[in-house]
Amino acid sequence: MEQRLETLRPVKQGGRVRDLLRPSGFAVILGASGLDVRFDHRARPCLGSRGKRGQKGQALGRSRGGFSTKIHLKTDFDGHLIAFDLTGGEKGDAPHFPILLSLGPDVDPRAAVADKGYASKANRQAARSRGIIPVIPRKANEKGKPGFFAKAIYKGRARIEQAVGRLKRFKRVALRCEKTKRNFASIVALAAGFILVKSVHTA
Repeated sequence: MEQRLETLRPVKQGGRVRDLLRPSGFAVILGASGLDVRFDHRARPCLGSRGKRGQKGQALGRSRGGFSTKIHLKTDFDGHLIAFDLTGGEKGDAPHFPILLSLGPDVDPRAAVADKGYASKANRQAARSRGIIPVIPRKANEKGKPGFFAKAIYKGRARIEQAVGRLKRFKRVALRCEKTKRNFASIVALAAGFILVKSVHTA
Protein backbone atom coordinates (compact mmCIF):
# COMPACT_ATOMS: atom_id res chain seq x y z
CA MET A 1 0.00 0.00 0.00
CA GLU A 2 1.32 3.40 -0.92
CA GLN A 3 0.84 6.21 1.57
CA ARG A 4 0.90 9.86 0.54
CA LEU A 5 1.18 12.92 2.76
CA GLU A 6 -1.57 15.48 2.74
CA THR A 7 -0.75 18.92 1.39
CA LEU A 8 -0.84 22.08 3.50
CA ARG A 9 -2.50 25.32 2.50
CA PRO A 10 -2.06 28.82 3.96
CA VAL A 11 -3.78 29.73 7.22
CA LYS A 12 -6.86 31.90 6.85
CA GLN A 13 -8.26 34.08 9.56
CA GLY A 14 -11.07 32.36 11.36
CA GLY A 15 -10.13 29.03 9.82
CA ARG A 16 -10.09 25.86 11.89
CA VAL A 17 -7.00 23.70 12.37
CA ARG A 18 -8.80 20.86 10.62
CA ASP A 19 -9.14 23.03 7.51
CA LEU A 20 -5.36 23.27 7.20
CA LEU A 21 -5.18 19.72 5.91
CA ARG A 22 -6.40 19.11 2.40
CA PRO A 23 -6.39 15.57 1.01
CA SER A 24 -4.31 15.13 -2.12
CA GLY A 25 -5.80 13.92 -5.36
CA PHE A 26 -4.24 10.44 -4.99
CA ALA A 27 -5.93 9.36 -1.79
CA VAL A 28 -9.52 9.56 -0.68
CA ILE A 29 -10.53 8.54 2.82
CA LEU A 30 -14.06 7.30 3.21
CA GLY A 31 -15.97 6.99 6.45
CA ALA A 32 -16.00 8.90 9.69
CA SER A 33 -13.29 11.40 10.47
CA GLY A 34 -11.34 11.55 13.69
CA LEU A 35 -8.33 9.98 15.32
CA ASP A 36 -9.39 6.42 14.47
CA VAL A 37 -10.05 6.52 10.73
CA ARG A 38 -10.65 3.13 9.11
CA PHE A 39 -12.10 1.96 5.84
CA ASP A 40 -14.62 -0.03 7.83
CA HIS A 41 -15.35 -0.75 11.47
CA ARG A 42 -14.08 -4.33 11.57
CA ALA A 43 -11.13 -5.08 13.81
CA ARG A 44 -7.90 -5.67 11.91
CA PRO A 45 -4.16 -5.88 12.66
CA CYS A 46 -1.82 -2.93 12.24
CA LEU A 47 -0.68 -1.87 8.80
CA GLY A 48 2.06 -4.11 7.45
CA SER A 49 1.52 -6.94 9.93
CA ARG A 50 0.66 -10.40 8.67
CA GLY A 51 0.08 -12.20 11.90
CA LYS A 52 2.62 -13.13 14.50
CA ARG A 53 6.05 -14.06 13.21
CA GLY A 54 7.93 -16.06 15.82
CA GLN A 55 11.30 -17.75 15.70
CA LYS A 56 9.92 -21.04 14.39
CA GLY A 57 12.00 -22.20 11.44
CA GLN A 58 14.61 -19.48 12.00
CA ALA A 59 17.34 -21.72 13.52
CA LEU A 60 16.83 -20.32 17.01
CA GLY A 61 16.40 -22.33 20.19
CA ARG A 62 17.23 -22.51 23.85
CA SER A 63 20.06 -24.71 25.08
CA ARG A 64 22.34 -24.77 28.11
CA GLY A 65 24.19 -21.80 26.68
CA GLY A 66 20.97 -19.78 26.32
CA PHE A 67 19.05 -18.63 23.27
CA SER A 68 21.37 -19.48 20.41
CA THR A 69 21.98 -20.89 16.94
CA LYS A 70 24.15 -23.89 16.21
CA ILE A 71 26.44 -23.88 13.16
CA HIS A 72 27.18 -27.37 11.86
CA LEU A 73 30.43 -26.83 10.00
CA LYS A 74 32.14 -29.01 7.40
CA THR A 75 35.77 -28.42 6.41
CA ASP A 76 38.53 -30.22 4.59
CA PHE A 77 41.53 -31.62 6.47
CA ASP A 78 43.32 -28.28 6.16
CA GLY A 79 40.47 -26.50 7.95
CA HIS A 80 39.10 -24.75 4.84
CA LEU A 81 35.34 -24.28 5.06
CA ILE A 82 33.37 -26.41 2.61
CA ALA A 83 29.76 -26.23 3.79
CA PHE A 84 27.60 -25.54 6.82
CA ASP A 85 24.05 -25.84 8.08
CA LEU A 86 22.12 -24.02 10.81
CA THR A 87 19.85 -25.36 13.54
CA GLY A 88 18.52 -24.14 16.84
CA GLY A 89 20.79 -24.38 19.86
CA GLU A 90 18.67 -27.16 21.36
CA LYS A 91 19.10 -29.52 18.41
CA GLY A 92 21.42 -32.48 18.78
CA ASP A 93 24.53 -32.98 16.66
CA ALA A 94 24.20 -36.69 15.89
CA PRO A 95 21.00 -36.52 13.77
CA HIS A 96 22.66 -33.90 11.57
CA PHE A 97 25.66 -36.02 10.56
CA PRO A 98 24.08 -37.58 7.41
CA ILE A 99 23.06 -34.09 6.25
CA LEU A 100 26.64 -32.85 6.59
CA LEU A 101 27.88 -35.80 4.56
CA SER A 102 25.60 -34.73 1.70
CA LEU A 103 26.59 -31.06 1.79
CA GLY A 104 29.39 -29.56 -0.25
CA PRO A 105 31.16 -30.88 -3.36
CA ASP A 106 30.05 -34.18 -4.85
CA VAL A 107 33.24 -35.90 -3.71
CA ASP A 108 33.32 -38.44 -0.91
CA PRO A 109 36.34 -38.07 1.39
CA ARG A 110 38.40 -40.98 2.61
CA ALA A 111 37.63 -40.24 6.27
CA ALA A 112 35.12 -38.20 8.27
CA VAL A 113 36.45 -36.73 11.53
CA ALA A 114 33.91 -35.62 14.14
CA ASP A 115 33.68 -35.25 17.91
CA LYS A 116 31.65 -37.34 20.35
CA GLY A 117 28.54 -35.27 19.70
CA TYR A 118 28.17 -37.12 16.38
CA ALA A 119 28.89 -40.56 17.82
CA SER A 120 26.26 -43.18 16.97
CA LYS A 121 26.05 -46.51 15.19
CA ALA A 122 23.76 -45.00 12.56
CA ASN A 123 26.26 -42.25 11.73
CA ARG A 124 29.17 -44.66 11.44
CA GLN A 125 27.10 -46.89 9.19
CA ALA A 126 26.08 -43.89 7.07
CA ALA A 127 29.75 -43.04 6.55
CA ARG A 128 30.78 -46.62 5.73
CA SER A 129 27.94 -46.93 3.20
CA ARG A 130 29.62 -44.11 1.26
CA GLY A 131 33.05 -45.69 1.51
CA ILE A 132 34.14 -43.19 4.20
CA ILE A 133 36.06 -44.22 7.31
CA PRO A 134 34.33 -42.71 10.38
CA VAL A 135 36.88 -41.26 12.81
CA ILE A 136 34.50 -40.55 15.67
CA PRO A 137 35.44 -41.37 19.27
CA ARG A 138 33.13 -43.67 21.19
CA LYS A 139 31.10 -42.44 24.11
CA ALA A 140 31.92 -43.69 27.59
CA ASN A 141 28.71 -45.72 27.83
CA GLU A 142 29.01 -47.36 24.40
CA LYS A 143 29.53 -51.11 24.25
CA GLY A 144 31.74 -53.10 21.95
CA LYS A 145 34.48 -50.50 21.60
CA PRO A 146 37.19 -51.49 19.11
CA GLY A 147 40.74 -51.78 20.33
CA PHE A 148 42.13 -49.40 17.70
CA PHE A 149 41.28 -45.75 17.13
CA ALA A 150 42.98 -43.48 14.58
CA LYS A 151 44.27 -40.89 17.06
CA ALA A 152 46.72 -39.38 14.57
CA ILE A 153 43.89 -38.55 12.16
CA TYR A 154 41.59 -37.39 14.95
CA LYS A 155 44.13 -34.74 15.98
CA GLY A 156 43.25 -32.99 12.73
CA ARG A 157 39.86 -32.12 14.23
CA ALA A 158 41.59 -29.20 15.94
CA ARG A 159 41.58 -27.47 12.55
CA ILE A 160 37.79 -27.53 12.58
CA GLU A 161 37.80 -25.82 15.98
CA GLN A 162 40.21 -23.25 14.60
CA ALA A 163 37.88 -22.64 11.65
CA VAL A 164 35.01 -22.06 14.07
CA GLY A 165 37.19 -19.61 15.97
CA ARG A 166 37.91 -17.67 12.77
CA LEU A 167 34.20 -17.47 12.03
CA LYS A 168 33.47 -16.11 15.50
CA ARG A 169 35.85 -13.22 14.90
CA PHE A 170 33.10 -11.75 12.77
CA LYS A 171 30.82 -9.92 15.18
CA ARG A 172 27.65 -10.52 13.18
CA VAL A 173 28.34 -14.25 13.25
CA ALA A 174 29.22 -14.45 16.94
CA LEU A 175 26.22 -12.37 18.08
CA ARG A 176 23.62 -13.62 15.56
CA CYS A 177 22.53 -10.08 14.68
CA GLU A 178 20.17 -11.26 11.93
CA LYS A 179 16.62 -12.24 12.78
CA THR A 180 15.93 -14.77 10.04
CA LYS A 181 17.78 -17.97 9.23
CA ARG A 182 18.20 -16.92 5.60
CA ASN A 183 19.91 -13.64 6.47
CA PHE A 184 22.15 -15.23 9.07
CA ALA A 185 23.17 -17.97 6.65
CA SER A 186 24.13 -15.24 4.16
CA ILE A 187 26.35 -13.58 6.78
CA VAL A 188 28.02 -16.89 7.66
CA ALA A 189 28.60 -17.62 3.97
CA LEU A 190 30.07 -14.15 3.45
CA ALA A 191 32.40 -14.57 6.43
CA ALA A 192 33.44 -18.01 5.17
CA GLY A 193 34.20 -16.47 1.77
CA PHE A 194 36.44 -13.84 3.36
CA ILE A 195 38.28 -16.56 5.28
CA LEU A 196 38.81 -18.64 2.13
CA VAL A 197 40.07 -15.66 0.15
CA LYS A 198 42.52 -14.80 2.90
CA SER A 199 43.80 -18.38 2.99
CA VAL A 200 44.71 -18.36 -0.72
CA HIS A 201 48.40 -17.67 -1.24
CA THR A 202 49.40 -16.20 -4.57
CA ALA A 203 52.91 -15.76 -5.90
